[in-house]
Amino acid sequence: MARADTAATSALPSLDRLLHLPQLATLIAAHGRSRVTQLLRTQLQALRERVADGKLSTQQLERALDGTALSSALDDAIAIDARRDLRPLFNLTGTILHTNLGRALLPAAAVHAVTQAMTSPVDLEFDLAHGRRGERDARVRALVCELTGAEAATVVNNNAAAVLLLLNTLANRREVVVSRGELVEIGGAFRIPDVMRSAGAKLVEVGTTNRTHPSDYADAIGARTALLMEVHASNYAITGFTAKVATTQLAEIARAHGVPLAVDLGSGSLCDLATFGLPHEPTVQDTLAAGADLVAFSGDKLLGGPQAGIIAGRADLIARINRNPLKRALRMDKMGLAALEAVLALYREPELLAQRLPTLQALTRSGDDIHAQAQRLLEPLRHALSAEYTIEVATLDSQIGSGAQPQARLASAGLRVIATKRGGLDRLGKRLRALPRPVLGRVADDALWLDLRCLDVEDEAAFLVQWSTLAP
Repeated sequence: MARADTAATSALPSLDRLLHLPQLATLIAAHGRSRVTQLLRTQLQALRERVADGKLSTQQLERALDGTALSSALDDAIAIDARRDLRPLFNLTGTILHTNLGRALLPAAAVHAVTQAMTSPVDLEFDLAHGRRGERDARVRALVCELTGAEAATVVNNNAAAVLLLLNTLANRREVVVSRGELVEIGGAFRIPDVMRSAGAKLVEVGTTNRTHPSDYADAIGARTALLMEVHASNYAITGFTAKVATTQLAEIARAHGVPLAVDLGSGSLCDLATFGLPHEPTVQDTLAAGADLVAFSGDKLLGGPQAGIIAGRADLIARINRNPLKRALRMDKMGLAALEAVLALYREPELLAQRLPTLQALTRSGDDIHAQAQRLLEPLRHALSAEYTIEVATLDSQIGSGAQPQARLASAGLRVIATKRGGLDRLGKRLRALPRPVLGRVADDALWLDLRCLDVEDEAAFLVQWSTLAP
């Protein structure tokens, strides 16, 4: 039996009456009547269910239906919905090119180019010089050829699409010879054998996991062979008793048998990272010079640009790829092309790259600089934490990530947070992820590690504002 003060459903007002409350006028003006009506209907249904279950007293219902309370509740609901969008966050995981966090950050020149492409009509497929239809990839193609020495180039929306398109064009219903040690799986269980199957190509594995020899390739080539393929082992490493056929040797074998050599270079560096004091990574230029007929690589990894898949190499093979109907299905949009063109243009002035390209800036930050930043942040961060936690400066090793240099480590620094109570790290991690601009670190060895390599000095103030809200 219901208590005497339990609210009755008959006390619930109509939706129209609530919409005319003066306290909701500001919300309606800011978000539109339709949006507020939808949220208000949801709020009213929730109250109706609680009343029907006998969980609200008459006083509680009156308070919930007060104009000010309703306005506040709807405002909160709108704010929660807004958080479903892509949100900026602080990447303190120690992985620079983090697949789950969007990989490379774009330089200012690319952001400006994208803004122009988004807010104004552009000559995407129009030749202004001749007043006729133009080619979508023309500007990017010219830059790729200039920078790599390739005869021709084409672009699609990511490197997996580039490999798929290449294989479907050149090896559909034919064989592709690949070393067993290069049958990689990248993030999301995406595997080279699966890509080949989807492209209609038949995989021919040669060699063993750790050792493949020139004769393995030569012996596997037959009448059904469409091409040889080399896959750069960018997200793992095989060490010990190993043997790998160099690209130059593969190219000689391919030429001798009249088949192309395609190289999936993955991360796709366009500059020698060793000149910046970083571990060497094969460049697109070197791979083409070694004799590869086609090279496929990513735009949003070491290149430091937007998500893209680029294929560079022989003009006759690129022409065949561009005629494939899949090319249109996999093409880049105008924003991606604008960003990619702007990033590629930066490579014309390689001496200035480390100042202009965010990816290279993060890669080349000195360990001493990051350690000094950790010392600056230590006390403010310690002050905001409760007595349940201890925090200290720590020497760390960052990694490049996103399939680049799996064994390479970059000297870094950050902060180590230890919880004195059981479950403390989980609670802290949840609170950090719930911040307006979330903070992501790495939990390992019973500690939360905050690697500061990717925290730009200009973002320190904003980071401290977020962290200060943790104060007990």
